[in-house]
Amino acid sequence: MKNARAQAISQGMHGKGLTLPLKQERKRTQSADQERIFPPAGGKRRRINIITMGCSKNLVDSERLMRQLAAAGFETVHDARLDEAPVVVVNTCGFIHDARQESVDMILQCVEAKNSGIIERLFVTGCLSELYRKELEREVPEVDRYFGARNMEEIIRSLSGDYRYDLRSERIVSTPAHYAYLKIAEGCDRTCAFCSIPHIRGPHVSTPLEDVVNEARFLAGKGARELQVISQDITSYGLDLYRKQMLPELIARLCEIESIDWLRLHYAYPNRFPMEIVEMMLRERKICRYIDIPVQHVSDRVLKNMRRNITGRETVSLIETIRSKAPDIALRSTLIVGHPGETDRDFAQLVDFVEQIRFDRLGVFTYSHEENTYAARHYRDSIPHRVKQERADHLMEIQRRISEELSRQKTGKTYTTIIDRQEGDYYVGRTEYDSPEVDMEVWIPRNRARLDTGKFYRVEIYDATEFDLYGKVENSSKD
Repeated sequence: MKNARAQAISQGMHGKGLTLPLKQERKRTQSADQERIFPPAGGKRRRINIITMGCSKNLVDSERLMRQLAAAGFETVHDARLDEAPVVVVNTCGFIHDARQESVDMILQCVEAKNSGIIERLFVTGCLSELYRKELEREVPEVDRYFGARNMEEIIRSLSGDYRYDLRSERIVSTPAHYAYLKIAEGCDRTCAFCSIPHIRGPHVSTPLEDVVNEARFLAGKGARELQVISQDITSYGLDLYRKQMLPELIARLCEIESIDWLRLHYAYPNRFPMEIVEMMLRERKICRYIDIPVQHVSDRVLKNMRRNITGRETVSLIETIRSKAPDIALRSTLIVGHPGETDRDFAQLVDFVEQIRFDRLGVFTYSHEENTYAARHYRDSIPHRVKQERADHLMEIQRRISEELSRQKTGKTYTTIIDRQEGDYYVGRTEYDSPEVDMEVWIPRNRARLDTGKFYRVEIYDATEFDLYGKVENSSKD
């Protein structure tokens, strides 16, 4: 019954999203302290469970929310069991259909817990409620209150009291202590036809450089040794505040933090890519030789329809230039198949591209019309889902073979490896060429050494599969 309701809600949202007008948002924010759900700090301490759906950028928002709530006198837990806190806040994702479905499923699971008396209060925030607040309020009235994706201050004032601006660079980190995500900007100014992020999150807004550095120092003080530098488009960092690309200057400042060993870069738009970053990788070993560049396609026809402002030749040239400067760099990318207008010939060109480039890591998504995007307004989604899925499966099978070949080339070599966790009879870690949760891991038998989570070791690889490496510690800790 719950699944049927979730599917109905999710399908009903498609093509019907609505965001509150700006004036109304301001009015709600200004009056939030008059609608406070809980009394200010000083009364009985309450426990709140923050559940995060979607991407690492959402996770950072949840961690900031947890810090603000803790300052207001609440105890917070993250992604805990529903019976561990009387109050639940679900931070939703609304980027694509599958993510919306997962968020709706989670909301309804919490509704069921509330109806059963397991939890007392339920609140929903994030991208899904930014896009579909009106629909959610109508379809799921059991939720006590909905917030958008850009209403942090409103949430804090409603749940607890005053938003603490002096805590804007602090978070309660929910990842393992030795790594954290560092979000350097919000929103996006790009006009990609398929993407709803600018509508959900607004225009690109860079976090001031000093604030980013202060947050990095705070995370380092909490034990972080690896920072994942993220935003929707890191290549645009600084353009709005400083009228120039400031990513190189920011990374240089972050390298000055003594206890940070690795900096990893995610989501670099290929157009106007700052090549200076690659040159910095060669000079500064703290910058992981890894970069995530979502290219999406290589056919000029499709790239034009996608409004990517780059050609296939320029894309290939960029990758070749990066690899000529840093031959050992690991490149992660994403592709979209089935975008309106993609022909069999366009797809064949994409197949050739994947086989030629041999990405170290690759994700492939099937196109779907998303609310308030240029593509949804101007194109017909005419390619059958079956064809899209066949194309995606074909590319991923090619990539599976490539990944296995590249992995096996690592056998016999030794890599600096950070240990993330223990699992069964193994320690599990990563090299500088792998990002947490999405990339390859190194599995080290526990009977061969005693290792500490969060420390670095030199590990020799003795076996490999398409997704995992197996190694043994060469010597003592690098630390």
